[in-house]
Amino acid sequence: MQILETDHLTLRQLEAGDAAFILHLVNEPSWLQYIGDKGVTTLEDAANYIRTGPVDMYRRLGFGLWLVELKPEMEPIGMCGLLRRDTLDDVDIGFALLPEYWNRGYAFEAAAATLEYAKTRLALGRVLAITRPDNAASCALLEKLGFALERLVRLSPDDDELRLYSLNLQ
Repeated sequence: MQILETDHLTLRQLEAGDAAFILHLVNEPSWLQYIGDKGVTTLEDAANYIRTGPVDMYRRLGFGLWLVELKPEMEPIGMCGLLRRDTLDDVDIGFALLPEYWNRGYAFEAAAATLEYAKTRLALGRVLAITRPDNAASCALLEKLGFALERLVRLSPDDDELRLYSLNLQ
């Protein structure tokens, strides 16, 4: 199901048929470095990741991570969307694109549309974002979107410190 459309992109719900793309995306060196190893090594793992992650969140909350496709070919290039983590006070935005689509404005376009959706469709007053301190590109994108750095956080005691950003949507 399509959720958003921008000048260059569509964002839609992930489905089982996207498993091959997800397997590729979550095993990109940049994903592993900045997001972490999700243990997705087979098509079955990827289908399970979709089912127990994004699809479950769509069912429970009405939002989640969406597939980002480049128009007009509808070529998958990444993910962007909203997440609800037990360890954060508010919904946070997440995004990841294949490296060959970096520095073209697509991440900004997808994230800006997602934030507008959060504000107008979900009536969220605030959105968070987390990123590794060494992920300069994501930090710069968040600041370009209007996010402000709040502090360093750990999602669990054993996790590395992450930068926590926030954006008031009101």
